[in-house]
Amino acid sequence: MKKKERESQRVKFPVVLTKGYEGKSLEVDRDRETISLVGSEGESLGTASWEAVIDCIRASSEKPRVTEVRAYPRVSLLFRVRYKTPEGVQLEHQASGIGGGGLFIESAAPQPKGTTLSLAFALPDRPTEWLEAKGSVAWFCPRRDQYTASPGMGIKFTDIAPKVRERVLALVNSLKAPESK
Repeated sequence: MKKKERESQRVKFPVVLTKGYEGKSLEVDRDRETISLVGSEGESLGTASWEAVIDCIRASSEKPRVTEVRAYPRVSLLFRVRYKTPEGVQLEHQASGIGGGGLFIESAAPQPKGTTLSLAFALPDRPTEWLEAKGSVAWFCPRRDQYTASPGMGIKFTDIAPKVRERVLALVNSLKAPESK
């Protein structure tokens, strides 16, 4: 493709009002489905895929997430969680909420929706007892927003032993206010 034709596949938008970025531009490449931040000298300052941009837009939407009725109660609670990705990468993070149906893992680099994870977590009332389950990423938030105090991912349990779920629910129910049980 000739340079002139290639340039016609890109559209530049000058940044005028966004503090700290005046004089730079956003360049949309419709063929590669990317958007790039370009400096005043024409240098690339970073590129994001349309998928990443769409995920950020959806995560920052003022609209509430899909209205749902939870099958199990949940509470906000800080505890450690270890998980293994399908590629075998093992990570440990803080979780900040749990219920009989899943948990929320705080992470600056959440896994994509649908990713299956092997989980092990230690609840605060028995920090040396690691409980195991499998789950999948039901949703993720790449940055703090009006719904989550930190970026991370909501994990739905897909395989959890009844005794482990009972253990989680016993703790959740012991922490819930009487009127919200």
